[in-house]
Amino acid sequence: MTYTIEAMQRESGTADMLRSSGRVPGVLYGPEIQPISLSVPAHAFGVLLEKAKGASLVDIVFADAKAPVTAVIQDVQYDPISGRITHVDFRQINLKKEMKVPVTFRFVNESIAVKGLGGTLIKALSEVEIKCLPQDLIGFIDVDLSLLKTFDDVIRVRDLSVGVGVVILGDAETVVAKVTPPLTEDQLKAMEEGTGPKSLEDIEVEEKGKKEEAGEEGAEQEPVPSGEEPKK
Repeated sequence: MTYTIEAMQRESGTADMLRSSGRVPGVLYGPEIQPISLSVPAHAFGVLLEKAKGASLVDIVFADAKAPVTAVIQDVQYDPISGRITHVDFRQINLKKEMKVPVTFRFVNESIAVKGLGGTLIKALSEVEIKCLPQDLIGFIDVDLSLLKTFDDVIRVRDLSVGVGVVILGDAETVVAKVTPPLTEDQLKAMEEGTGPKSLEDIEVEEKGKKEEAGEEGAEQEPVPSGEEPKK
């Protein structure tokens, strides 16, 4: 879906003056245009951000232009105290060329391993980069947590579902989400006393190491034929 916002080129006045008048200063740049300093209405842009969460196309309309400029919201800056939007970067795109953009995850449904088995959900990744034509751009990628039914289940990048024409970039084996078993009393006590692992990830690494060590010890022991004494 493509959204629309009206913009004005910045020819005079400081950024603070624009903010005081209810506008957000910004810049529009891209491979086919010279950078343009602009401003957009603060309220209208805030509404647009709420509707266009995730990666979306935005048509920027200038009063004196014959056609809008299609772009994506590249970056939004906020005041650290008030939370007010202070600046926005728009990146112009070519509708006929493939684009690469980061797309965030939307975690949906519930995991049985969490709800029924008391495990802890680990979200190891929050977004991925995709490649597609602008008309195929998606705002989110849904991650179905109901697939995590046991502590052995893992959702990886390769398990994600996207539309036709969309390619997910990066390592397909990267973990997106999983569920870890509830901590034992000994593990909780060790964490409180500071003598054991400090996080769920540390515990997982420790347990994996123990399993690998046990497997190596088992592999080193030669099987004893039936009826024979083990060699000393």
